[in-house]
Order: sequence, then C-alpha cells, then structure tokens
Amino acid sequence: MDHELIIDAEVDGAQPYAGLLRRVIPAALAAEGVDFPWEVDVLFTDDAGIRAINREQRGIDASTDVLSFPMFQLTPGAPPAPDEVEADPGTGLVPLGDMVISLERARAQGEEYGHGTQREVAYLAVHSVLHLLGYDHLDEGPMKAQMRAREEAILGALGLERP
Repeated sequence: MDHELIIDAEVDGAQPYAGLLRRVIPAALAAEGVDFPWEVDVLFTDDAGIRAINREQRGIDASTDVLSFPMFQLTPGAPPAPDEVEADPGTGLVPLGDMVISLERARAQGEEYGHGTQREVAYLAVHSVLHLLGYDHLDEGPMKAQMRAREEAILGALGLERP
C-alpha cells in the first residue's frame, strides 16, 4: 500500500531521526487500524520555531514539544471510516495532517526523563499520530488515560518502552 511521509527540517541535526519516524509513524497508524493509503507531513524545528507556529495557528504564545494539525475530526480508538476521510484526487492518499516537533525540546526532555532523544522523538511522533486520529488529553480523565495506554502499547511493540 502506498504511503507518503514527508519530513522537513528547519534545524540542523534532524536527519538521524528521519529513519526513526519512517518506522514509528507507519507502525502507529497500523496499530490504530489505518489500512488505507495515507500522507503525513512532519516538520522538525526548534523552540522558537514551534512557538511561532503555536502563536500563529493556535493563538498561544509559548513553545511546546509537539503540535498536531489533523485534517479530519476522527473518533479516537476507532479506525477512520471511509465516510470520515477523503483521499486527495491527485495522489490517492488520505492527508491525515501535519505534525511539528521541536527537536530542541525533544533533546531536553529525553535527557530530563532519562531515556534519550531517540525515544523522546518516537514518543512525540506517536503522540502526534494519535492526535491526528482524534485522541485528546485536555482533561486528566479517561481520554488522557486511553491516549497514554495506546502510546505505551505502540512504543512497546516497537521495542521503545520506557527504561
């Protein structure tokens, strides 16, 4: 099945993580039952870059670790139904959305949490994929718990569990 993962970087040092994302993002989508041709765009930036995007797109003047911009409003925990998504007629791929990862923040958090940048970038990518598929964690309730459980299950299946 055809997929397209477009990875761009505004910062140096992102190249080593491109291969990781090419393994992690398809695995996360497959784990969530996505069985159609898809497209996801990823941008690596730094804290200043993600802060500018956050301010412009969400009206929040703060940096963060990852931003997700889903193309569709989907039901978390359920594979997208055919009537919920529409393929681009030019490519035949379903554009699921965009993610922006602050590599600067990923490095800092990987060190802070003691599992390194590689695992942190993988975690942020899986976290963002779940957002693209309708998951949210704005409250501390069952939605957040469901999202966290899926993140850990997907990362565990990839051999990227927490140390």
